[in-house]
Amino acid sequence: MEPIVDTVVIVAICVLGAALARRLGFIAPLVLLVAGLGLSFVPGLPEVHVEPELVLIGILPPLLYVAALQTNLVAFRRALRPILLLAVGLVVFTAFIVGFVVHALLPDIPLAACIALGAVVAPPDAVSTTAIARRIGLPRRMVVILEGESLLNDATALVMVRIATGALLGSAVGFWEITGQIALKAGVGVLLGLVAAVGAAWLHKRITDPLLDDAVSLLTPFVVVIIAEELRSSSVVAVVVAGLYLGHRIPYLLSATSRLQMDAVWRLITFLLEGVVFLIVGLQLRELIGHLETDLATTVRVTGLVFLTLVAARFVWMYPATYLARLFPGVRAREERPPIAVPTVIGWAGMRGVVTLAAALTLPSTEEVPGPYTRDLFVFVAFAIIVLTLLVQGTTLPMVARRLGVREDTTTADALAEANVQHAASRAARERLEAQADGAPASVVERLRALTDSRSNGAWERLGNQEQETPSAAYGRLRREMITAERHVFKIARNEGRISEEVLNRAQRELDLEESQLTRSDE
Repeated sequence: MEPIVDTVVIVAICVLGAALARRLGFIAPLVLLVAGLGLSFVPGLPEVHVEPELVLIGILPPLLYVAALQTNLVAFRRALRPILLLAVGLVVFTAFIVGFVVHALLPDIPLAACIALGAVVAPPDAVSTTAIARRIGLPRRMVVILEGESLLNDATALVMVRIATGALLGSAVGFWEITGQIALKAGVGVLLGLVAAVGAAWLHKRITDPLLDDAVSLLTPFVVVIIAEELRSSSVVAVVVAGLYLGHRIPYLLSATSRLQMDAVWRLITFLLEGVVFLIVGLQLRELIGHLETDLATTVRVTGLVFLTLVAARFVWMYPATYLARLFPGVRAREERPPIAVPTVIGWAGMRGVVTLAAALTLPSTEEVPGPYTRDLFVFVAFAIIVLTLLVQGTTLPMVARRLGVREDTTTADALAEANVQHAASRAARERLEAQADGAPASVVERLRALTDSRSNGAWERLGNQEQETPSAAYGRLRREMITAERHVFKIARNEGRISEEVLNRAQRELDLEESQLTRSDE
C-alpha cells in the first residue's frame, strides 16, 4: 500500500506544480525541479530511489517516441547535417573535454571514469529545451535543430557511457573502437527502428478500433527498446527512427477518431512522465547529499568546473561547426549563412535532463572499480548539472534570445500558407461533392457547399484585422453558447428520467466533439 500512496502523492504534486507553472508563466520542468528540491528536505518525507532500468526502459522511450512523432520529418532531413554535428560530434567532444578537465582536477581517479562522467552530462534534454524554444518563438529551423539534437544525442551519450564504463572495469578501448561501436549500434538501431515502424504501420492500417490503435501505439516504444537492448544496439536510435517514420505516416494510417484519441492519450502520458522525472531529480537531492563522502570544497569545485566546461565546450564547438562548414560549396548553396546570434542562442540552449539522470544511475559502484573512484560524487555532479543548467540557462534563455533578436513571428506566414492550402482543399472537396452528389437531397448538397465555403473563408479571415471579431470567431462564440444550452436540456432530461444515461452520453459526445473542433479552430 505504501508505494501506491507515494506514487499518488508524487503524481498529485506534479499536477499541482504544472498548474502553478502555467499560472506563473514558467515551464513546468523548472517549477517541478524547484518543488522537488524544497520537498527533499521536508522531515518525514520518504527518500526517493530510482532504478536506472525504470528511466531507460520505462520513462525515456515513450518521451523520445512522442517527441519523434511530433517532429517534422521533412524539416528534420533538411537540418540533418547540423543535427548530426551536435548530436554526435558535440557529445563526443564534450565527453572528452569534461573527462580531461575532471581528470586534471582529480588525477587519482581513472581517466575512463572521468570520460564516463563527461558522457553522462554531455547530452541536452529534449523536454526542457523544446518547451522553452517553442514558448519564446525561436525560428523554426533552430527549433528543429534543437529537437533533432536532443533526440539523437542520447544514443551517442549512452554508448559512450557504456564504452567508458567497460574501459573502467578493465576493457581496453581506443578511438577507432569507440567510433566503430557508435556506428554499429546506431546502424542496427536505425534498421530495427525501421522494421518496427513498418510492422506497427501494418497493424495500424488494418485496425479499425481506436482503442486497439492506442494499445499498439503505447506498446511500440517499449517493444522497440526491449528488442534493441536484447540485440545490444542503440535503443534510443531505434525508438526515434520508429517515431519519425510513424509520425510522418500517421495521417495515412489512422482514422480521425483514432488520431484524436491517441493524441489525448499521449499528451496525458507525456505530461505525467515529464513531471515525475523533474520532480524526482529534485527529490533525490537529500539522498545524494546523505551518501556523499567527498568533502564540500572538492564537490563544489568539481561541480562548478564541470558546469563551466560544458558551457564553454558547447560554444567552442558551435561557431566552427556553423561557419567552417560553409567553406564547402554544397553547404553554401543549400543553407543561408546565419547571423552570429543564431549559434549563440543554440550554444546557450544546453539544459540537461532525463538522459543525464538515466546515464548517471548506470555508473558502476565504487566497489566494482579498482583504485580511487567515488560513484556518489559523480552521481551528485550529474544531478547538480541538471539543476544548474535548468535554473541558469533555462531561466535566462528567453532573455538571451530577446536581447539578440533571435525571434520569429510565423503567425502571418502560417495563416497565409494555411489559407492557400485550405483554398485548394476546399476546391478538391467541392469537386468530389459534385461528382458524388447524384441522388442526394438538394438541401444536403447545399449545406455541404456552405460548410466548405465557411472553412475556406475562415482560413482567409485569420489574415485580416486581429483586433476585430471575424465572422468565424463570432460563429464559434455563439455556437458554444448554443451547445451549453443544449447540454443543459439533455442533463435535465436525464435527471427527470426521460432519457437514459446512454442517450445522454451519446448526445454529450457529439456536442463535445463539435465544441472541441470550435476550440481548436480558435487556437
